[in-house]
Amino acid sequence: MHFLELPEDVDAILHSTYLLAALSTEELQRMKQHMRVVALEDGERLFERGQRAERFYLLREGQVKLSRVSLDGAEKIVEIIQPGQTFAEAVMFMERQRYPVSAAAISSAEVYSFDNRVFLQVLRDSMDTCFRLMGEMSMYLRRFLNEIDRLTLQSATDRLVSYLVGQLPAAGTDDTCSIELQAAKSILASRLSIQPETFSRILNNLCRAGIISVHGRCVEVHDVVRLRELGNT
Repeated sequence: MHFLELPEDVDAILHSTYLLAALSTEELQRMKQHMRVVALEDGERLFERGQRAERFYLLREGQVKLSRVSLDGAEKIVEIIQPGQTFAEAVMFMERQRYPVSAAAISSAEVYSFDNRVFLQVLRDSMDTCFRLMGEMSMYLRRFLNEIDRLTLQSATDRLVSYLVGQLPAAGTDDTCSIELQAAKSILASRLSIQPETFSRILNNLCRAGIISVHGRCVEVHDVVRLRELGNT
């Protein structure tokens, strides 16, 4: 882990982040005074579960996994953070301010790090900022609850198909396309609460049905319409 200089376009990046979009220009400057840019190598840890939570983060580049170890010693991936997402911010509002998960890079990553105490003081100083932030967080929470419903109510096949459909290009009606898995299959399986062997079996079933073919982390979708139909059932 090492630290980098603030990039020239940092203001635009921060203004586009839901957690910081509610801040005024002056408030954002206060945050920048205590901000760090952290570079991580693949596999490098950012923080550990149980460690005192003094900072929250915004992923600028790469990928970071949030995980915890179950009682049987198996690692459970709670979330795979993608560029533009914040993480560990909720802990600063909790009574026990310790990270409930561990965070580690799963590729070379660049992370923006912010001081919790400074952010909380900004909120204490402005009720208007608090209300704007509550609106932003409410929309974020709604998306998160939808994700919980998806993981708890759908079957393993439904969860994997929904993930694949979510990776399809937003535009275009082509019958075929290529998508790149966001992470290794074992990590995605954990994130989707699917056993690795079940994950592989579902992919093989989709391949045998002629819907997809898999080459490493590249998935060739041969029948986009049929894949979407499976995702809507």
